[in-house]
Amino acid sequence: MDIGEKLRNLRVQKNLTQEELGERTDLTKGYISQLERDLSSPSMETFFNILEVLGVTPEQFFSERTLEQKIVYKDEDSTLYYDEENGYELKWLIPESNEKEMEPILLTFEKDGQYKTFEPSLSETFIYVIDGSVSLILGEATYSAKKGQAMYYQATEPHQLINHSKGKSRVLIVATESYL
Repeated sequence: MDIGEKLRNLRVQKNLTQEELGERTDLTKGYISQLERDLSSPSMETFFNILEVLGVTPEQFFSERTLEQKIVYKDEDSTLYYDEENGYELKWLIPESNEKEMEPILLTFEKDGQYKTFEPSLSETFIYVIDGSVSLILGEATYSAKKGQAMYYQATEPHQLINHSKGKSRVLIVATESYL
């Protein structure tokens, strides 16, 4: 088993540089580099500390079983949340998507429904209107989109999504830097 390569792959999956991993483990970038090239072997304490920062257990690390990437998600994998007071239903399409690069959700508005107001963030947001029409209040401006139209924006100002149609509206939202 190539321990160094496995450590490097885990570090890259966690989107960490050698320097960032070193800072989180009180090790130098050079030492992390040596470990990844199998030029040095860490103490057990150091090794377990690295695994903890990388979010894996020793058992997971040494498992010969390759974790299979899940590609297809079924309806039973999703999570529902209904906010009766504000008239909307959220459906998280991918489990633990708030820990991933993108967070896709289906948002269904009742008549006069509105989603909460969000503070500015680093998120980029894509909205596709499946049914009805919605309005996006972004800072001081208001934008509207109807069935078949899309919106894409950087969430650098306070923003809120509101049902703009006389009945239900349904949208697909995909956001980065999870904040939904």
